[in-house]
Amino acid sequence: MRNLREDHDYTQEYVAHVLGTSQTMYARYERGANELPIHHLISLCKLYHVSADYLLGLTKEKDIK
Repeated sequence: MRNLREDHDYTQEYVAHVLGTSQTMYARYERGANELPIHHLISLCKLYHVSADYLLGLTKEKDIK
């Protein structure tokens, strides 16, 4: 998640705002200290235009058709 965020030049604060959570909680998601709720996973897929499999590390492809 961090690499995607940095590739898009987004701050943790911006992504947290999109998700409707705090920057602190989002940072915990990035570090793996907290599990990412499914509704946040869906929001991140939409934000970055990637598949859930890609975000979860199940595929190297950004977009699965």
